[in-house]
Amino acid sequence: MTSAAPMPAPGHMGVDYEQRVDFGRLREYRLGRARASLEASECGAFLLFDFYNIRYVTQTWIGGALGDKMTRYALLPRGGEPMLWDFGSAARHHRLYSPWLDPANCHAGMLGMRGAIAPSAGLMVDAVRQIKALLEEAGVADAPVGVDIVEPPFLFEMQRQGLTVVDSQQLMLDARQIKSPDELMLLTQAAAMVDGVYQDIVEALKPGIRENEIVALANKRLYEMGSDQVEAINAVSGERCNPHPHNFSDRLIRPGDQAFFDIIHSFNGYRTCYYRTFSVGSATPSQRDAYTKAREWMDASIAMIKPGVGTDQVAAVWPAATEFGFENEMAAFGLQFGHGLGLGLHERPIISRLNSMREPIELKTGMVFALETYCPASDGFSAARIEEEVVVTPDGPRILTLYPAQDLVVANPY
Repeated sequence: MTSAAPMPAPGHMGVDYEQRVDFGRLREYRLGRARASLEASECGAFLLFDFYNIRYVTQTWIGGALGDKMTRYALLPRGGEPMLWDFGSAARHHRLYSPWLDPANCHAGMLGMRGAIAPSAGLMVDAVRQIKALLEEAGVADAPVGVDIVEPPFLFEMQRQGLTVVDSQQLMLDARQIKSPDELMLLTQAAAMVDGVYQDIVEALKPGIRENEIVALANKRLYEMGSDQVEAINAVSGERCNPHPHNFSDRLIRPGDQAFFDIIHSFNGYRTCYYRTFSVGSATPSQRDAYTKAREWMDASIAMIKPGVGTDQVAAVWPAATEFGFENEMAAFGLQFGHGLGLGLHERPIISRLNSMREPIELKTGMVFALETYCPASDGFSAARIEEEVVVTPDGPRILTLYPAQDLVVANPY
């Protein structure tokens, strides 16, 4: 079903004796993909506010506490170089340490911090005026401007100043869906870090430890190993397993609990989404049956993965919502599920019975996505959750997530 050879996951340091991630090549690839998408569109420029699109085009990053406030933005004009507006000190840092950007294109910027500075202060008016002048200078002011995500006051100001705005998020997601060898290596390195964290979790998973303590353990280990962002960790145990709450609590782990975890973090920007399910000390027949079904559904979907297959064909091997206790596919969305991975947690393709049957996407070599299955147990409260990260290759699927999951693992058995 899959190749026995693992994807390369070398050490994180730069060395002279092995070929590891080539970051210069990575930057050129990402900007080249964005430019090709722009050239194939009707747009004269892309104006990007999406945190991950900015990184993809400008190869810059600042902490999540600042980067998600809708103040950073980048402009990629047709035939021109990327321009970036950032927190003032960050812009100065980019001019010093990001030589792939023209220093003159690294600007201090501020729009309002998600409305904390009111639009009436005039910052958005000034920003749009500056952008419009740059578009005129580039000779593309009469063409539509592609915007990915935007605050309503900024959109209204663009329209007031005579700019035609269209959606560029679809175009950027198309650009980002095919991963280069360097992106694949970073995704594999990120998954390898989680492999190790799951070993730590299994050793710690004993009665008396709380869900939030497992979350703390995972955060500590990931940051020690070099994670640049632990986005979220689900820790779900016992009676909280069904229905799946998608969070963690301070619940005490008890003997015989079924427990599942999802570790979402990034290494050099590239994310994991990596569920594993364990039983604590012992497992009941009901828990084992649920795990067996979740694994069967997972294996059936992995077996479908190859270039040319439609995402509708993948989703079709999973049970319908009504087959595992939900009234419709909307209510069950995210339980039998696939989603692209890269700089963002949810990229293309999105695979589910909710959307894939009406608008399938063809799988292509170089796509990377996570496949997730979920099966409630017959006891009414336990459940099994499994997730594997998959690379589409000409020879079929390659698996990045290597912590054992073919059978239910009983942690610290009695």
